[in-house]
Amino acid sequence: MTATPSPDAGFRVSLQVDIPSDVAYIERVVDLVRHPCAELAYNAHQLNLNVPVALSEALSNAILRGNHEDPAKRVQVRADVDRQRLVVEIADEGDRFDLDANTRDATDADNLEREDGRGLFLMRKLMDGVERFDSSANGDTGNVVRLTLTRA
Repeated sequence: MTATPSPDAGFRVSLQVDIPSDVAYIERVVDLVRHPCAELAYNAHQLNLNVPVALSEALSNAILRGNHEDPAKRVQVRADVDRQRLVVEIADEGDRFDLDANTRDATDADNLEREDGRGLFLMRKLMDGVERFDSSANGDTGNVVRLTLTRA
């Protein structure tokens, strides 16, 4: 018996988007990234919760905290999606930050009233991997946050 590959077995989408530091662009970027995931039949939970919430949080952090809504600064988004996983990298032009030091357990009693730190907590709960890199290694300033989600 031979296995017949699915028609989209080799289907892969890569996209790159460069946006101003303006939260008005978040929804459009989320839609651009979700579309190929939907085409590859990622499950409804991932399409309606994991991807939009984690990506929205990462984008808002880059715009609000990294770039401080400076209209002269940009946010770059790179996404690769195939049948196995989605990998999204969000780059800002802000100061370096420590991912672990800025992640707070939103369910901890000491943090229930806090408004900060929830975005990183949510990203880590909704994605299979969340990593931060310096973009300064290639001469740039800023941060790159990589979100990885394995297709369920």
